[in-house]
Amino acid sequence: MATHEVLNQPPPLQDYDVFGSDQALADGVRRENGAWAIESLSELGRLAGDPEVIRWGFDANAYPPVLRTHDRFGHRLDVVEYHPSYHRLMEVAIGYGLHAGPWTEERPGAQVVRAAGFYVWSQVDAGHGCPVSMTYAALPALEAAADRDVLSLWVPALTSTVYDPGFRPVHAKKGALAGMGMTEKQGGSDLRATTTSAVPLDASGAYRLTGHKWFCSAPMSDLFLMLAQAPHGLSCFFVPRFDPDGQPNALRFQRLKDKLGNRSNASGEVELDGAWAQMLGEEGRGVATIMEMVNHTRLDCVIGAASGMRQAVAQAVFHASHRQAFGSALVDQPLMRNVLADLAIESEAATLTMIRLARAHERDGDEGERAFRRLATAIAKYWVCKRQPAVVSEALECLGGNGYVEESILPRLFRESPLNGIWEGSGNVICLDVLRAIRRAPASLDAFMNELASAAAADHRFDEAVSSLREQLRLQVLGKDGDTQAELGARRIVEAMATAFQASLLVRWGHPAVADAFCASRLGGDWGHALGTLPSKADLGAIVERAHPGTD
Repeated sequence: MATHEVLNQPPPLQDYDVFGSDQALADGVRRENGAWAIESLSELGRLAGDPEVIRWGFDANAYPPVLRTHDRFGHRLDVVEYHPSYHRLMEVAIGYGLHAGPWTEERPGAQVVRAAGFYVWSQVDAGHGCPVSMTYAALPALEAAADRDVLSLWVPALTSTVYDPGFRPVHAKKGALAGMGMTEKQGGSDLRATTTSAVPLDASGAYRLTGHKWFCSAPMSDLFLMLAQAPHGLSCFFVPRFDPDGQPNALRFQRLKDKLGNRSNASGEVELDGAWAQMLGEEGRGVATIMEMVNHTRLDCVIGAASGMRQAVAQAVFHASHRQAFGSALVDQPLMRNVLADLAIESEAATLTMIRLARAHERDGDEGERAFRRLATAIAKYWVCKRQPAVVSEALECLGGNGYVEESILPRLFRESPLNGIWEGSGNVICLDVLRAIRRAPASLDAFMNELASAAAADHRFDEAVSSLREQLRLQVLGKDGDTQAELGARRIVEAMATAFQASLLVRWGHPAVADAFCASRLGGDWGHALGTLPSKADLGAIVERAHPGTD
């Protein structure tokens, strides 16, 4: 005999098109020359909403990777084993070209299409996106600095749409992945403190690396970009898992990090015991060389943060649309509607931001676009990644206790939410980089302000915010190289630049209700200190309806 009947429990959010139901995303892809990929993105979106695929994401996190340092006879292995669901996720990501599409696709909009796909698929699981992102970002760095022999061997493998996780030399594989190893325990973000040494073997550019990397991303990758101290300064190196003789390279993995989130992805601590490596770029110019990779992974931090926000908001709006309390659906109750609308505004602003940045990374971009992305990527990386934890936390609260249990995706999204702010430069590092770019690359500031000017006169609050921003930059940053007060206020400056940038996107391309509420709250000052404090005049219904994932 049943002891109770299950009532008033929302169904799971599944069997929907994660791409097509996201109006801001789909509109942005069409606007930015990506209409040719709508069918493929919708296919990927339907996969991301499939119940079996959603289960892959849960399983890959419930059964995290395991490091095998030795076999049972004592031989070194240094391999990482993953749950089968992780491999399924990787097969789809690689099969859809999320790791290399912009480097093989000649049509305009390739970066935007890839960004949209990465954003959609990361909503299933963010962790496996790490090697996908690293591979995407390593390719332009290799093309800029590697010699022809390296390129002819590695580019076909890295751009292949076949996922091959086998532990073999690259010439015996159908596809390859790239990772990165920069951080050391004594330096963190201070890369100049790197102690790993690089000793030249001969005049061919080959070296032996000896040292310790505190974080090595995606340790089962087939190659890594790493920094080490060469005789003439800090340099960048290409470090494969197998040496030229086909033997496992001397990368000794000590342990995997037991992380707050991102548990489906392995992050390792590795000793370099005379590992074979080849220099990339000029000796002593290692930071400049590897920054070609970092600039693209910073873009992916923005995409990943926007993706996590969107999934959290979709879950919250869907739950509130089905859950009854105090005589009506939660979504129809004024205060809950204010919270959901505020969440939706942050999500749409983040989505438009990542689409605009992806467009700026198109290969055929002009000098103005390259200058714009130098500054805009750092600004967006700081701000969008800062907003992610607040948005996910509030979305989780919308589900109450149902959002706090592990059967929900919200706990995983919450654990993931701080990571994009840490990867590729934490908040302070990014803000200082923004100050450096403003002072040393004036063309980047000109390009950024020109972007804002393209939205002039669309909203008086936006115009006032841009005018105030110009004055802040003049008084606090420009002409004050190394000024302590400018550094103390760097976060305020970057925040002002970020919100003005997002407002410029929304007033041009966002939903009118979203743009108006954003300007009234984020720029106009009619906002509290927590989400859910939008002004009473905001069109909350239109904003929430736009954010709904579009499934019954």
